Amino acid sequence: MIGGVLTLVMVGHLILPENHSVRLNTGGSWQLWALLAAITLIVRIYGQGLQRLRQAVKREPEVTSDQMSETELERYARHIVMPEIGGVGQMRLRRARVLVIGAGGLGSPALQYLAAAGVGIIGIIDDDVVDASNLQRQVIHRDADIGLAKVTSAAQTLRDINPYVAVNTYQQRLTDEIATELVSQYDIVLDGTDNFETRYLVNKTCVAQSIPLVSGALSQWEGQVALFDPAQGGPCYQCIFPSAPTPELAPSCAQAGVFAALPGVIGSLMATEALKYILGAGTTMRGKLAIFNLLDVHTRILSTSQHADCPICYPSNNSF
Repeated sequence: MIGGVLTLVMVGHLILPENHSVRLNTGGSWQLWALLAAITLIVRIYGQGLQRLRQAVKREPEVTSDQMSETELERYARHIVMPEIGGVGQMRLRRARVLVIGAGGLGSPALQYLAAAGVGIIGIIDDDVVDASNLQRQVIHRDADIGLAKVTSAAQTLRDINPYVAVNTYQQRLTDEIATELVSQYDIVLDGTDNFETRYLVNKTCVAQSIPLVSGALSQWEGQVALFDPAQGGPCYQCIFPSAPTPELAPSCAQAGVFAALPGVIGSLMATEALKYILGAGTTMRGKLAIFNLLDVHTRILSTSQHADCPICYPSNNSF
């Protein structure tokens, strides 16, 4: 429309008499308007070019499985110089596929450190949306994300942290119908859910497919973390927790509350166990249950083993 107005004014200057009121009221010369049109065109072209450049910069780089770029080598330099990791270990992380169930308190720190460490493919499943009450501890989300799907908010944060990771999102609840197919696409699973129904389903699915499971839990000042890997001789989740406790004994975070920094501690430990497992570094928490009380600065490490009566993982009691 602006271009049309400029054209009409210049044409008017060319065809109307010299003393015409239109010419007098529009500067008296078409050259001025031609200069304005040229400047406008240049600014427009420059703006479009700048927009294309910004889009090119934001575009996620292509990730290949056989080599790292110079930028990636610089990004992961502090890993690569470590004897337990090195370039070979970093490539293991780059090829790894990790599924995180729940993008809440535990999922928030776990997801961020998995992405920062360079895990190649990260899956997030959660059917919830961001609520104001989440922001006190779920640090992957921001105030502007309130009302947004948690998987969408979390995925954007991960891409901002590390554009060299691929993020798969599943905005739905984990159910029997999808559990097997979904879990089978990943090398290890982190369970950060807050209900026992999902925990038992995740455990059963992972045991059936011989996929290790890192599990975490929170309540007020205390959290726990464990690695369940029956395929390598350890117990499964149901060996340690044969049945769900009553609601009175295990109230939800909404009922009992949770200290803001506690999910950061436990979620980071969950990411640590997953990364160590992928790398084959150090000693994992297979056969152990770690309990951390931040209020009293007290830590307990309990030894665990397969339960002969477990219907899920004990060889004589299941058909897997």
